[in-house]
Amino acid sequence: MSFRKGGITTKVGVLALQGAFIEHINIMRRLEVEALPVRLPAQLKGIDGLIIPGGESTTLLKLMNSFGMFTILKELAQSGLPVWGTCAGMICLGKNYSRNGEQSLAVMDIIVKRNAFGRQIDSFETDLDIPALGSIPFKAVFIRAPAIIKAGPAVEVLARLSDGTIIAARQQNLLVSAFHPELSHDLRFHRYFIKEFLSDSRR
Repeated sequence: MSFRKGGITTKVGVLALQGAFIEHINIMRRLEVEALPVRLPAQLKGIDGLIIPGGESTTLLKLMNSFGMFTILKELAQSGLPVWGTCAGMICLGKNYSRNGEQSLAVMDIIVKRNAFGRQIDSFETDLDIPALGSIPFKAVFIRAPAIIKAGPAVEVLARLSDGTIIAARQQNLLVSAFHPELSHDLRFHRYFIKEFLSDSRR
């Protein structure tokens, strides 16, 4: 299931400054998509999509600035590069500010609440109904997870908890999930990102 454009294999960058980036890289490679760790601005050149993994959002934002990647990432997302943010990555993409006053990338029209379900000890797994992935429930892992408390009119909600809390959404070239698909044995969310955002038919 290799995805190519013009005979060139699609390349996905995974921001590797902090957090669960190895798991995303391994899954993408299992799905026959070239996946590369991204730690420096130069490594953003030539990629067809980017994953911002879970981790600690304040640390991620600090490191983006320290490594000179913040402005470049923001411009790439605004110019149409497919970007998927999971957990902390969702916070980075939304219209939020870090605890130390650092601005998020603010490229997606969502407001995100940090640690919406409690601390590490309150982490949980649950079966989600995600119509975009089919009729079989998706086993989702939530670890100090955020939640979307407000979504703009251009945002398409992909999944909610039973109480209506939004935990996955998309907006044009941007995809977010409050949970960690990379920690699940179910590869459908990664396949969804590949098919809907990276395949030739979407370009």
